[in-house]
Amino acid sequence: MVITVSENPSEVIKQCVDVLDRIIKDDSVPRNIRRSADNIKSTLLKEKESLSRRTAMVISTLDEIGNDPNVPIHTRTLIWGLSSRLESIPVDK
Repeated sequence: MVITVSENPSEVIKQCVDVLDRIIKDDSVPRNIRRSADNIKSTLLKEKESLSRRTAMVISTLDEIGNDPNVPIHTRTLIWGLSSRLESIPVDK
């Protein structure tokens, strides 16, 4: 994934939801992590909340999950990538 400054935030959200779907469907990932990924996906898709608030909440949750010792290394890498993608969304939008 290449991050560009002019990238549309809704496209970033869509890409992140796609990665979350991969985590949710991966049977090698512990159930509690898959459940958290599903909750994160729901949070990202809540359009009643502001985009900056949603991304801040999700980044915080991703940080917690990324530090869980039970997360497989390939999933941890995806989680770190998600955090990086979401951090590219401007706060003022």
